[in-house]
Amino acid sequence: MSETLDSMYVSIQNGRVPDNWQKVGYNSLKPLGPWHADLLDRVEMFRLWLEDGQPNAYWLSGFFFPQGFMTGCL
Repeated sequence: MSETLDSMYVSIQNGRVPDNWQKVGYNSLKPLGPWHADLLDRVEMFRLWLEDGQPNAYWLSGFFFPQGFMTGCL
């Protein structure tokens, strides 16, 4: 097993988000369980936006970079 996989396995066992996931995911201080639930909520938000069109209200904290979204809206 590689060092990366071993580190990921230990992080998952300890309920932490693995470092290699944090590099490509969003910044969060949440433990693994709530982080994963939040990730699924974010994916669902973007899926609904794509399939159903623009929502009436936006979940700003669901964006990876909400400041960029707000700047684009201006």
